Amino acid sequence: MNDKVTLMKGNEALAIAAIRYGADGYFGYPITPQSEVLETLEEQRPWETTGMVVLQAESEVAAINMVYAGAACGKAVLTSTSSPGFSLMQEGMSYMAASEVPALVINVMRGGPGLGTIHPSQADYFQACKGGGHGDYHVIVLAPASVQEMCDFVALGWDLAFKYRCVSMILADGVVGQMMEKVVLPPQRARRTEEQIRQQCPWAVNGRKGRRPKNIITSLELDDDKMEENNNRFQSTYRLIEKNEMRCELVNTEDCDYLIVAFGSQARITMKTMELAREQGLKVGLARPITLWPFPVNHIREAAKGVKGILVVELDAGQMIEDVKLAVECRVPVEHYGRLGGNVPTPDEVLDALKDKFVNKED
Repeated sequence: MNDKVTLMKGNEALAIAAIRYGADGYFGYPITPQSEVLETLEEQRPWETTGMVVLQAESEVAAINMVYAGAACGKAVLTSTSSPGFSLMQEGMSYMAASEVPALVINVMRGGPGLGTIHPSQADYFQACKGGGHGDYHVIVLAPASVQEMCDFVALGWDLAFKYRCVSMILADGVVGQMMEKVVLPPQRARRTEEQIRQQCPWAVNGRKGRRPKNIITSLELDDDKMEENNNRFQSTYRLIEKNEMRCELVNTEDCDYLIVAFGSQARITMKTMELAREQGLKVGLARPITLWPFPVNHIREAAKGVKGILVVELDAGQMIEDVKLAVECRVPVEHYGRLGGNVPTPDEVLDALKDKFVNKED
């Protein structure tokens, strides 16, 4: 691979970006529509070039616990899965949150509930953004809308994970994972040496021959006061992340009468909806949350000032709409439009929904 523009799938770009970041290990299990991540890593054979470990685990439960172990050693490790597999990983993610270890988790969403369909969905929003496992915790959630962002968010996700000692997630839908686009790949980074890991992660478990490890990583705390202290520390970290890491793309929001809020593939579709609406004299703007957690409350609130209505477009029955309503504090009418079962709306469908829910009612 060179650094020129390359045509590839989102899943493939993600895998190559992990190698080029200098990742130490990948542990995963195949499931549509993200299996190309593991397949691409196996095809690239990075263990022969960078020393990166690539292992197909026996299950998603095994994969997330392998990631937990690698992360506890300060290694740059990741896993990828799709919705049913993501459900199986929740216990491990809760353990990692309590242990304050950095890792990268990829979820390329498919339709559910249950085994559902292999076609795209965004219905894992609650599970990803509200802490799908037990306990009070969050993970940073990045929502790519292009193959280039699938690539770029690998480095961003890991950098944020190590900065805050938490799990970062790339939450894509099957459209973004499977579509092919031009992408500029990052340069190859060298993997960190053991000395660099010790300097960056002084908390990490370090093996010492014949002696007890210097650090012990655990999520267990039997002293109630100590566990409360730990939880308060976690919450302080989350408040810091909310303060510093909200990300959102705003398009044509300065003069809009109607605002569309959408992420991932739906943001791409509604970008065209916005163009069609403006051709018809309707001033429509778009807010695309890039971080789903922390949700970009400030950006949405600012973009919503003076608008007549907000349409939240999702590939689900209505999940992100709750965060949008909280952001605007019920001062603006907020409606939802979504398709289910793996069906993806067209820009015209979304425009018709916008007119039905807001414009036609004004007439």
